[in-house]
Amino acid sequence: MKAVYTAAPGAVEVREVPTPTVGPEDVLVRMRACGICGTDLGFVAAGGMPYLGQPIALGHEPAGEVVDVGARVTDISVGDHVVVNPMSAPSGIIGNGGALGALRELLVIENARVGRDLAIIPESLPFWLAALNEPMAVAKHLVNRGAPLSSESAVVFGAGPIGLGAAIWLKLAGVSHVVVVDVVRARLDKAIDVGADAVIDSSNEDVAARLMELHGEAANAIGMPRPATDLYLDAAGAPSVLQTAIASAKWGARLVMAGVHKQPELIDTGQMMIAELTFSSSMGYPTEIFEVTADLIAHQERFAKLVSHRIDFGDVESAIELAGTPGATDKVVITFGP
Repeated sequence: MKAVYTAAPGAVEVREVPTPTVGPEDVLVRMRACGICGTDLGFVAAGGMPYLGQPIALGHEPAGEVVDVGARVTDISVGDHVVVNPMSAPSGIIGNGGALGALRELLVIENARVGRDLAIIPESLPFWLAALNEPMAVAKHLVNRGAPLSSESAVVFGAGPIGLGAAIWLKLAGVSHVVVVDVVRARLDKAIDVGADAVIDSSNEDVAARLMELHGEAANAIGMPRPATDLYLDAAGAPSVLQTAIASAKWGARLVMAGVHKQPELIDTGQMMIAELTFSSSMGYPTEIFEVTADLIAHQERFAKLVSHRIDFGDVESAIELAGTPGATDKVVITFGP
């Protein structure tokens, strides 16, 4: 069977690897879809995971069909459609330095337990859309870390899949007004399409001034006028995002960072103090991986708008190159078979 690994920096390798064997408590899943994540692209650019110093198996956004089950498995059947929790694999996180990646034809789920390692999904949910389960869990955890209230206003920086997912979750949670900030017009249009109330093009608009127009005026602890925005979510990872949020924060505002900042950032702690700004971070999905599944099923039409490209596994190398081209795609999902 074929599996995708990082190779030299900037390249991937499709390898022939042994077909996995199924232990008594394992499940074998034929991959039917797997999303390409920005993390994958980072591993490709580095030629693997930097601290491992060696190539790694790629892919951590899987959806597929069960084709074999171990003798002791009782609650999963051949033919079940499933989404997978890549963080629960005993051999290491799937596609993030563990022994296995999901960009392969067959994936063994070791010691498989429903609700921990995988969730069974209805056949009405297309596999390419089910592959959003993992990134939407990331987006949901980002929103959960911000603990939004329905009476509040929020701004999301970055209109990639995580930022757009966060905007969807904020609106599904009933947040009164959600703004999305980006510099790519097509992505801002997509933000409106998935339910954001307004967008800001930070390449030609003053973000703080526009937020004040949209959310009203408040103040920090020493009475300086600030937008009445309650919650700032960073899904961009750009230095300007933290600087803008901190300088704009009213008294008691909250800032949650999920965007990956590749270099240490200088932040203005004085501005944070006079806003009593709560600054936290978000990574992964401690509980959300299958909490999001029912909403993904219920709101398929909205989440489907995040996927811009579906590309067959046979063209995986060109798909990864396309996904890494700035501004060329939203979400790229690799599909396997019809």
